[in-house]
Amino acid sequence: MLNDFFMPIFDYLARFLRAIFGLFSNSKPNEMNKFKIYVKCGSESVPVYLGLDWSVQDLKNAVGSKLCMKSDELRIIFAGKELHDNVQLQECDVGEQSVIHAVLRKAPLSVTVEAKCPLNKTPFCSNDCDDNESESQSRLGHSKKSHFFVFCIDPCKTLCPGKLRVRCMKCKEGTLTVDRDPSCWDDVLIAGRIPGSCQAENCDGALAEFYFKCARHVSSPNDWAVPLYLVKNNFKDVPCIACTGNSSPIIVFPCVDGHVICIECFQMYCTTRLNERRFIQDENVGYTIDCPAGCHDSLIKEPHHFKLLGDEQYARYQRFATEECLLQAGGVLCPQPGCGAGLLPDPECRRVVCQQDGGAGCGFVFCRQCMQGYHIGPCDSMEFPDTKTGMRYAISDERASSSKWDEDSRTTIKITTKPCPKCRTPTERDGGCMHMVCTRSQCGFHWCWVCQEEWTNDCMGNHWFG
Repeated sequence: MLNDFFMPIFDYLARFLRAIFGLFSNSKPNEMNKFKIYVKCGSESVPVYLGLDWSVQDLKNAVGSKLCMKSDELRIIFAGKELHDNVQLQECDVGEQSVIHAVLRKAPLSVTVEAKCPLNKTPFCSNDCDDNESESQSRLGHSKKSHFFVFCIDPCKTLCPGKLRVRCMKCKEGTLTVDRDPSCWDDVLIAGRIPGSCQAENCDGALAEFYFKCARHVSSPNDWAVPLYLVKNNFKDVPCIACTGNSSPIIVFPCVDGHVICIECFQMYCTTRLNERRFIQDENVGYTIDCPAGCHDSLIKEPHHFKLLGDEQYARYQRFATEECLLQAGGVLCPQPGCGAGLLPDPECRRVVCQQDGGAGCGFVFCRQCMQGYHIGPCDSMEFPDTKTGMRYAISDERASSSKWDEDSRTTIKITTKPCPKCRTPTERDGGCMHMVCTRSQCGFHWCWVCQEEWTNDCMGNHWFG
C-alpha cells in the first residue's frame, strides 16, 4: 500500500528534477563553446554567438538568416579589412563583444586587400617585432606577442596590451577598408594619413581614423584607450640602461640610440625627477623628461606614459606641471602654508592678493618681490647660505623635515598672523574689527587686516567689521 501511495510522488519529483536539469543544461544549446559578438549592418546591430571554428562564410550565413538577406550579397569588414569567405575568424583576433560590420556588396574595391593579418596584429617597425608566444592569452585560445600597449583608464587602470582599430574619418563607422597598412606611428596618431574606401551606404569617406582598445577586458563599442607608443615588448633582449636587467615590456626613449629602460626603473627615474622638480617645461611638449643618458631630442611627448607612476605620483606630476606652466606665464604661487593657489597678477603689480573667489584662495596679501606679507618700503635683504663650498650630507627630505627645531612654531605663526605693512611685525587678530594698530613701540602703524594697507575711510565703509 505504501509503495502504491509514494510511487506517483517519486515519479512526479523525478520528472520535475529532470525538467529543471534540462532547463539549465539545454536552455541555450547553441551558445555552448561560443562567444558573443555584434554584427552591425546599416542601422541594425544583431548579436551573434560565434563558434570557435567558424569561417567568414559561416558568419555570413548566420547574419543572412537573421536579417533575411542572401549571404553572397554581404561583405564582412573588420579592423580595416574585408574578410574573405575562407578566412577563419579565430585568425583575425575577434574577441568577446567585438563589433564586425556587414555591408551589402556594391562597386568592387579599388585595391584588393588580403585579410590574412588584421591591423591590430600588424606591427609597425617589423624589425623589432615577431610572432613569438607570450604570457597574454586571447579569448580564442591562441597567444601572440602584443605589438601595442595602452593605458586602460577603466576598468583595468594599468598598462595593458592593446588592439588597433580603424573607422571612417567622416561617418565614424568601422566600414572603411584601408588601401594600405600603417607603417609607422605617425600613420596612426595623425588622422587622415591612410586612404581608404568607406563601404557604408550614403558615405563617400576616403580617409582612415585609427584608435586603440584594451585587449585585457571585454570592451564596449565606444570604448577606447590611450596608446603608449614608447612601450614595447623586449624582443631583442636589450638590457635596461639603469639596472642592466632584461625584462619585458620596456620603454624605448625617442632618441637616436633608442635607449631602453624597464618599467620599474622608469617609475623610479620619474619619481626622483619629480622630487627634485627637475622635469623639463617645453613650450611644444609640455612638462616632461628626456632620456636618462641626456640624449638630444629625446623628450617624451605623450604625457599618459606618466600614468605608469600610479595615481598619487601622476597627481603630483599634474600639479607640478600646472605650477610650472603658471610660473612661466608670469604668474605666482601663494606663499601661505597650506594654500599655494596659482595667481596671475599684472606684471607691474607688487601687492598681490590671493583671491578667495570660488573658494580657491586664502585671502593672503603678499609682496610679489620677496613673497612675504605685504609691506610698505623696500624688501628685507634675504641672505642665502653658500652651499657651493664644503661637503653636503645626503639627508632625506623626511628626516630633514622632522629634524627642524622650531618649524612647527614658525608655521603656526605664519598661518595665524599677518605682518604689519610698515615694520612687518607678525600680528594676530583676536576678534574685534579689521582696524589694526601695530603694537611695536617704535611703529604704531594703523592698517587694515583685509587690505594689509594703511587704514582709510574706504576700509571703514567696506569691511570695518568684516
